[in-house]
Amino acid sequence: MRKYWLRLTGVVLALAVIGLAGCAGGASTGPTNSQEGLWVSGEGKVFVAPDIATLSLGVSAQSTSVADAQSQAAGAMDKVMKALTDDGVADEDIQTQQFSIVQVTRWDDKTQQEIVIGYRVTNVVTAKIRDTDLVGLIIDDVAEAGGDLTRINSVDFSVEDPSLYNAEARQKAVADARAKASQLAELFGVKLGDLIYVTESAQYPPIIRGGTFEQVTPGVAPTPISPGQVELTLNVQAVYAIR
Repeated sequence: MRKYWLRLTGVVLALAVIGLAGCAGGASTGPTNSQEGLWVSGEGKVFVAPDIATLSLGVSAQSTSVADAQSQAAGAMDKVMKALTDDGVADEDIQTQQFSIVQVTRWDDKTQQEIVIGYRVTNVVTAKIRDTDLVGLIIDDVAEAGGDLTRINSVDFSVEDPSLYNAEARQKAVADARAKASQLAELFGVKLGDLIYVTESAQYPPIIRGGTFEQVTPGVAPTPISPGQVELTLNVQAVYAIR
């Protein structure tokens, strides 16, 4: 009798699992869970001039004592910040990215160990420049203000609001998808039915780097900076029924 109940229980469990699987399969509808229809993707690209430049800059001072290195860095950074604001960079567009005090060492062959020879103080900020034509001028002014302690890490160009160009990119992406669908239908000898599924995704533009420099020497010729263009991309995926 006990074996009979065990077998019966196994049959009931098996039927329950099959029933659940059937319910799950019946609930899956739509093109996202099947491969029916003709699937195509379209891409729309728009090239625009960047309207934002982000300048990573700062100062770095080294001395035999922390106090002296910090004093030098603080004095130079005050002048750099004043140069930025004098050139029209708003306070809210300046943000500290790094501040560090590290030991400077050298290897001593005689003692076979690192010896501390000084301390380096580094202070780095990012400045958002809303007039890209002023980037070269601001770099020159910052270099002059900070002197030999000035460090320019990078100049990055971007678009502050890429969504402003989505309509144009979307129009190109849809046209691209439709052209692909029509061509595929013709090649396979079928006719396109209704559009049954569509989705889109926007790719924010990669930051275009205008240059990386370890140190800027004041008093040289004006720094030439070219913002170029930023590529904005929008993708659509569409599924058409096949008649």
